[in-house]
Amino acid sequence: MRLSALLICILCSLLFTASRAGDDTNNNNSSAPFAVDIPAYLLPIDGLYFDYYMKTCPGMEGIIANKVKELITKDYTYGASLIRLYFHDCAVRGCDASILLDQPETSEKYAGPSKTLRGFEFINEIKAELEKQCPKTVSCSDILSAVVRDATTAIGGPYWQVKYGRKDGRISRSEEAEAIPMGRESITDLIQYFQSMGLSPVDLVILLGAHTIGYSSCASIRYRLYNYQGPGNCDPTIDPQYANFLTRYCQDPTKKVQLDPTTPTIFDSVYYQNIQKNMGLLEVEQKLFVDSRTAPLVKALANQPDLFYMQFRAAMVKLSKTLVLTKDEGEVRLNCSAVN
Repeated sequence: MRLSALLICILCSLLFTASRAGDDTNNNNSSAPFAVDIPAYLLPIDGLYFDYYMKTCPGMEGIIANKVKELITKDYTYGASLIRLYFHDCAVRGCDASILLDQPETSEKYAGPSKTLRGFEFINEIKAELEKQCPKTVSCSDILSAVVRDATTAIGGPYWQVKYGRKDGRISRSEEAEAIPMGRESITDLIQYFQSMGLSPVDLVILLGAHTIGYSSCASIRYRLYNYQGPGNCDPTIDPQYANFLTRYCQDPTKKVQLDPTTPTIFDSVYYQNIQKNMGLLEVEQKLFVDSRTAPLVKALANQPDLFYMQFRAAMVKLSKTLVLTKDEGEVRLNCSAVN
């Protein structure tokens, strides 16, 4: 596919601006993570290989792909849930499957931001099947990395190759997961959070695009509808017609509301068009369109579906390499919910 010269200039400008935004991101030197000649997702990482399981568990990817296909066929909404589960894992201590550890009240799984996560039992089912075929071989962190790729593809998103060789972490602390963004943050706070993971402002905008599918709870947005900066106030940045719908629909805080009100079951770039129309469900999504560091990319993505696919693929590959454990830095769990 070919992008216009204008579009390429926009992307380059975004990367340059991000690397120079010292007042907000504390990047004041030429070694900033955004100012690179070669995309980070193309750089090799010691211990991760495409053919890691070629001899030890050659059927691994096929087993996982079939399991994911079965799940998504039964319940399409699991696609978004598995993407979210993966981000929560990688956001704390890197992609080490620490989110899967089940240690009541103390592990990441029990943190506030993790309360609505799901898919744990599904990952355990895959692990059990792989243990039958290839005992003590495939790590839970590699399973998660393959699952999120296959789930994305199953709901119409892009495909990417996954490198394997991750090891599972032995530590999972709920207090560390409390810092995961929940949708009310400033763009500066989000940029800094993503930068701590080795991700750029471009990655931030792209990965938020995963909200093209899935839903949120009415409870999480009620403050925008009824008590925004004062009793009875509605967030004035919300499109009036959309706000009217939300205020009526979300009177029951237990209801679920689609993140993309236009094409909620289609993996596409319409999500960014919604933001342009002031129809971002989460407050932080609407801020993307008014912040000079992110607004140009929102505009480009809204009109370039192929660009979204290409960049989402790249961002997910980059995310999958966040602070990975390899070799003797971790273990291959026998049960994804408990350390060996």
